[in-house]
Amino acid sequence: QVQLVESGGGLVQAGGSLRLSCAVSVRTFRPYAMAWFRQGPGKERSFVGYITWSDGNTYYVDSVKGRFSISRDNAKNTVYLQMSSLKPEDTAVYYCAATPIGLFRYDKLAGYHYWGQGTQVTVSS
Repeated sequence: QVQLVESGGGLVQAGGSLRLSCAVSVRTFRPYAMAWFRQGPGKERSFVGYITWSDGNTYYVDSVKGRFSISRDNAKNTVYLQMSSLKPEDTAVYYCAATPIGLFRYDKLAGYHYWGQGTQVTVSS
């Protein structure tokens, strides 16, 4: 059973930084891609960015470009979301997701087979 275990959320002031981690529980599972989504208060879950596992290509939603960065550690089977210059509007529960196959659209929730439990990020003004 593949599980995604997230960590690293917390409370940070505007302008600060946080790094989220998402570890894949089964070492033999190699995702095709992993993504981060977030769900703010009263909002739907939305796409943040993704990374393809084999070559490390990344893509981000416009609102986080230049501030957020996704990376992966193949040896640890872990993906990271480095967030900097955080804004109050970044406050949300952040979820990681994984797919074992390529997707037509990586920004859609439906394509991902596995999800983390979510970690709260709160940015104070």
